[in-house]
Amino acid sequence: MEWYIGNVKIKNQIGLAPMAGVSNPSYMKICEEMGAGFAISELISSEAIVRGNKKTFDMLNGFDTLSFPVGIQLFGSNPDTISNAAKIIYDKFKPSFIDINMGCPVPKVAVRAGSGSALLKNPDKVYEIVSRTVSSVSCPVTVKIRSGWDKEHINAVDIAKVCERAGASLITIHARTRSQGYSGKADWDIIKAVKKCVNIPVCGNGDVRSPEDAKKMLSYTSCDAVMIGRALLGNPWLIRNCISYLEGKSYIIPSNVDKIEMAKKHLDYLLKFKSEKEATLEIRSHIAWYLKGMPKSLDVKNKIFQTTNYRDILNILNEYEEEFK
Repeated sequence: MEWYIGNVKIKNQIGLAPMAGVSNPSYMKICEEMGAGFAISELISSEAIVRGNKKTFDMLNGFDTLSFPVGIQLFGSNPDTISNAAKIIYDKFKPSFIDINMGCPVPKVAVRAGSGSALLKNPDKVYEIVSRTVSSVSCPVTVKIRSGWDKEHINAVDIAKVCERAGASLITIHARTRSQGYSGKADWDIIKAVKKCVNIPVCGNGDVRSPEDAKKMLSYTSCDAVMIGRALLGNPWLIRNCISYLEGKSYIIPSNVDKIEMAKKHLDYLLKFKSEKEATLEIRSHIAWYLKGMPKSLDVKNKIFQTTNYRDILNILNEYEEEFK
């Protein structure tokens, strides 16, 4: 089902959630090939962008190779800084939209810096950040929030209304509180409540681990789309399978060979944007996710974790793949 973020057409209801250290162009390319309707980058420091930090800008190398709608996510607590960073990002990279992070629960972001989910405690600042950012760019501005700071302060509905009034084009709700972090159960009733109270699209996030979960969330909450994060680690096929299931079609579970081939492809994509050492270090976590539960995978992972040589990793994976042919 097609829908829109502002004036940006989204071809289906399955999107990739922003994940630190994961949601980069290499990973997004894989998700694009799996049919994802849209994606949001890992969180980018607005302060670092305004300061011209090279390492931060390098994190965005390769976004121009993606051909589906991608938003770049900014975090910070200063309205001037976030709106200025959004303009810099838009002028340089032309993302489909800018996303503002108001959901990150990590202490160094949400507590000490007053960013991320800490903003949920300050609706006036939320309004200022969103309205200033909307005025600074020509693309849609979206906001990712949580249910609230803790179970005593559930205010997602109020914050969503503030964001809508400030000009946001989409609200994404991770249906956990900041105090929950990534534990416990996501409360889909919060998503349902927000959807009833705003007129802009609402995207649900939290506890979607299967095609059946995606359909249940869409049906139960009436949200416009589902955003999937951690369940995709080692399993990008979940995107394709969710889309198929929502279209009333059957879906296919990947084989062990499929998983090994994907690990090799992922490494190749990383090498397009990173040095060999950076790529081989980053692929380690992904290989652990891809091979999870497979026979003798621990031995394979241990071998891979001892090298930063591309050819070595490829040879190890090729040898392992032969066991399943």
